[in-house]
Amino acid sequence: MFVALFSGGHILFEDVPGVGKTLLVKSLAKTIQGDFSRVQFTPDLLPGDILGFSFYNSKTKDFEFRPGPIFTTILLADEINRTTPRTQAALLEAMAEKHITIDDQTYPLDNHFFVLATQNSIEYEGTYPLPEAQLDRFLFRLHIGYPTFDEELSLLLDTQEQSLAALKVILTNEFLTRIKQTVSTTYLDPSVARYALELVTATRNHPVIKLGISPRGSLAFIQSAKAYALIKGRSYVTPSDFQVLLPFVFKHRLLFHDRSLTDKEIDLLLTDLIKQISIPVA
Repeated sequence: MFVALFSGGHILFEDVPGVGKTLLVKSLAKTIQGDFSRVQFTPDLLPGDILGFSFYNSKTKDFEFRPGPIFTTILLADEINRTTPRTQAALLEAMAEKHITIDDQTYPLDNHFFVLATQNSIEYEGTYPLPEAQLDRFLFRLHIGYPTFDEELSLLLDTQEQSLAALKVILTNEFLTRIKQTVSTTYLDPSVARYALELVTATRNHPVIKLGISPRGSLAFIQSAKAYALIKGRSYVTPSDFQVLLPFVFKHRLLFHDRSLTDKEIDLLLTDLIKQISIPVA
């Protein structure tokens, strides 16, 4: 989550209900300076419910813009696949360019605008799958999964009340800006950049893959690796950084000829893809 935050990307959580996706997002929001908005996506939600709308003010005799919940620092798009494609598309411009356009007027969003969306992978009834253009704007697709037996037992036996109200802001706007500037200056050797692009190109030429990684995806791949290296305490990117992040950046962006492939089969395919590309050495 912090890799995405520091690299200016967005996250899609896809998991079963009740594993703490929403709680995790709300906890992160409490530690970052700025506003937090939550939108519960439903089939009857309209684009104006997210972006805002213009209304006629009878007192001033002019149209005024009333901003929607998208004008925030962190936006929780809960169950994003429960709304129609038209409403899903309302987020496209905001996620890619950090501004929205309404009635030929462009409105800038927060400098640290960060979308964390959730969707339940098993509830297909009454859902609308996200189109490829929407998925491509998410840096990562993450899974939390069930806790281990010991972790869940510890949760059940915990008598201390864990309150979101107890969390404090530890990332100010100024500090977050400095971190992002540092990420952008993290050193990427040309041979390592070439290695990353070879991984990307391999998806475009693979016989099993119908739609490979886009140039937007390759740029996100590079930026996330820089943020990951910084979190690991380094001022330079290594090939292993790309290997760690590849499944989270690539998996939701790929379209396969055989749509019946399981997650495990896709994981094996990506592992083989990594093995096929020679690692640069100093």
